[in-house]
Amino acid sequence: MDISIFLAKFWGWYLIIFFVLLLFYPKRIKQLFEYAKDEKFMLLSSFLAITIGLLNIVAHNIWKADWRVIITLFGWLALSKGIVRFTFPHVAMKLINQFSFKWFHFIMFLLFIVGVMLLNQAYVWVQF
Repeated sequence: MDISIFLAKFWGWYLIIFFVLLLFYPKRIKQLFEYAKDEKFMLLSSFLAITIGLLNIVAHNIWKADWRVIITLFGWLALSKGIVRFTFPHVAMKLINQFSFKWFHFIMFLLFIVGVMLLNQAYVWVQF
């Protein structure tokens, strides 16, 4: 299986699953924001983000002007987020505290659309 297809399935399902979970369990959103205030959570999530981002980049660093660049961007964003959380946890916590819940729902909806698009590329439900 092509690595782009594999990662499109991974990121697509990841985005859709978390969208549905947070849609049906909205109290988890507030819990995530509360956990983000804890330095232990920030450290653990930074290791996870660095690992996922680095694995994604090493396996898929494709900068072509098509859908595959989204997968590459997810990898770089995860790596950057992990490095910022590890290196500057107080800055990351401050940014999270300034984030509005209104934007969270909008961003989650956009990520749901991206997830559907990635799954469509992987499974070819609708041809473009």
